Amino acid sequence: MPLENRIIVVATNNEHKLKEIRDILEGFKILPAREFVEDFNPDETGDSFCENALIKARALKKYVNYPVLADDSGLEVFSLNGEPGIYSSRYSAEGTDQANVEKLLNRLKDKEDSSARFVCCMVLIVGERIIQKEGYVYGRIIDVRKGKSGFGYDPVFIPDGFELTFAEMEPSEKNKLSHRRMALEKIKAELEAFNV
Repeated sequence: MPLENRIIVVATNNEHKLKEIRDILEGFKILPAREFVEDFNPDETGDSFCENALIKARALKKYVNYPVLADDSGLEVFSLNGEPGIYSSRYSAEGTDQANVEKLLNRLKDKEDSSARFVCCMVLIVGERIIQKEGYVYGRIIDVRKGKSGFGYDPVFIPDGFELTFAEMEPSEKNKLSHRRMALEKIKAELEAFNV
């Protein structure tokens, strides 16, 4: 099944995500949703990262004939039963990075276990075929913010085997470890199996 002109449309307008996807899916032309749909923002009503990624991919596929790629990602803290999970970006009432981190640290105050993982689910739709892949980065949450890079929960997340938070790392170093990269590498392997 050939991929038309090696173009993939991604269900995001986030430049950070687009750059990472372009870096990994070298050789493909990666286009943002905004080139096909004005104000693309489907309701994420799923109960899991993969359900939400599929919702975004199917919503975008209605507008384009090219293969589409969507992701949903977030943080899961084991002692909090997986919170903030799919609500990672809107965990607090304010929904800002600062407020989300503050709520997380407050919720962890009485917990001994601060182990956590970042999760990313990627969904690729090519024709009628749906390919779904997940990536994980395991680590722990610390109680003091460190670093000025990154976004979201990066200043309080230290990946296993490292002493620095994601926010203290160079973006290139973080991207090598990222949950999005792990999922994308699996998607790339599937793409390479197509007759392109």
